[in-house]
Amino acid sequence: MGFKDEQGFDFSTGSKSGAPGHLGHRERLRDRFSQGGADAMPDYELLELVLFRAVARQDTKPIAKALIAKFGTFGDVLAAPAARLKEVKGVGDKIAFELKLVQAAAVRMARNTVMSKPALTSWSALIEYCTAAMAYDDREQFRLLFLDRKNVLIADEMQQRGTVDHTPVYPREVIKRALELSASAIILVHNHPSGDPTPSQTDIDMTRQIVDAAAKLTITVHDHIIIGRSGHTSFKALKLI
Repeated sequence: MGFKDEQGFDFSTGSKSGAPGHLGHRERLRDRFSQGGADAMPDYELLELVLFRAVARQDTKPIAKALIAKFGTFGDVLAAPAARLKEVKGVGDKIAFELKLVQAAAVRMARNTVMSKPALTSWSALIEYCTAAMAYDDREQFRLLFLDRKNVLIADEMQQRGTVDHTPVYPREVIKRALELSASAIILVHNHPSGDPTPSQTDIDMTRQIVDAAAKLTITVHDHIIIGRSGHTSFKALKLI
């Protein structure tokens, strides 16, 4: 084994150690992605590909594996706050920015597939969007989806963002906003940062209050969806609405 300086320059070979193998590894990953797509790659390798843009002359595998080890999945990494991402060795502002940019792009793409479309006939896409936007958030957020008379999604708004296990929701504000938008129906959505989408008694009570208030003004509450990392729960499916 040759002697290397702090930058990895190997005096026995006259080059930075691992450079040829590193470049070859990048090309192999790109080829695998081009041929088989993301399904052909584990999470850490897909993350490596993302990191290539932020890290030009460094092996990104150790960083990618460290991020997966700390946060769990590819989605968890993208959703992690920038400050927490930078707790991982080798992750600075540039990498954190790149990861948050990819997350924003994924959420925007998912949102564009559901806006201005009938929500009840695009249910799978709606759930995918809500999952992308909310499942990995470390704080609860309460989102309102407003629909017109044809159940076309006309607005998507986050009404409140709370703590790790609580978001204050005010039925009067929900109904007020629906009236402002001339919405005929709404879908309630919130996330459980714990990952478990099982509704709490507080969730059930709050939903009943909103349903009762909306009914008085002939506004329909189609559903209340709870998003978690392990899946989602529909109040309508549970016959709670």
